[in-house]
Amino acid sequence: MLTREKCVACRRDSPLVTQEEVVELRPQIPDWDLTNSDGIDRLQRVFKFGNFADALEFATALGGAADAEGHHPRLTVEWGRVGVDWWTHKIRGLHRNDFIMAAKTDAMFAESSPKS
Repeated sequence: MLTREKCVACRRDSPLVTQEEVVELRPQIPDWDLTNSDGIDRLQRVFKFGNFADALEFATALGGAADAEGHHPRLTVEWGRVGVDWWTHKIRGLHRNDFIMAAKTDAMFAESSPKS
């Protein structure tokens, strides 16, 4: 279970996930889209909330969790929604850490009991 794993420190020579690993890990984060921006694969999801305050609270909590893991997403906070993109900057692509953090983000969202 990905939510029980911890992120490992990545170096520039850390390996990208293989296609086989993506096939194994994707079912554990079914609500995430695999996207590519500027030639970099990313995991992307939008979380919906009933108002701006709840969205901002979630983004702040996620920022704290990301900081504790030493792995940081792109967050876009808007009225009623938070966009989250995970990828590993040092290797310009996806690492197992990104899947771990996507799963942890899903768990945080489930616990936050959003209003919409």
